[in-house]
Amino acid sequence: MAARRFMAATLGVSMLAACDPLPQPLYGETTPPPAYRVQPGGMRVDNEGFQMDPEGYRIDKSGARVGIIDVPAKTAGDNSNAVAGYYISNIGADAPGRVASPSEGAGVGTGAMNLPTPAQMPQQAPIAPAPGNVPPPAGYR
Repeated sequence: MAARRFMAATLGVSMLAACDPLPQPLYGETTPPPAYRVQPGGMRVDNEGFQMDPEGYRIDKSGARVGIIDVPAKTAGDNSNAVAGYYISNIGADAPGRVASPSEGAGVGTGAMNLPTPAQMPQQAPIAPAPGNVPPPAGYR
């Protein structure tokens, strides 16, 4: 009797291990479209209509790359550091540079949180009838 129970339990565990309760996606049925299309002349055009050079960069009508930023030239002379003043263990010292300060205006920067005090706020007229100026109904304690 015990042997039958053991065999039934073993068979049940092996069947549970063989089934996968979650469905698996069939990636072979659908393939994502490419991010560009090739025109009859061989020119590649991305999904937003920009022509592309052989390396895959967008180019304008004159053939110059669009949206390329020269990072070293743009950040020349800037010594800001996002972790300035924090101890960096692999160099054994604090990180050099200064913490970048936010811009002024547009809800950011030093003067962004100058909220008025309650004394500077305009007084609101009471809403009538308010619970404080209406007598309670009859029979209410």
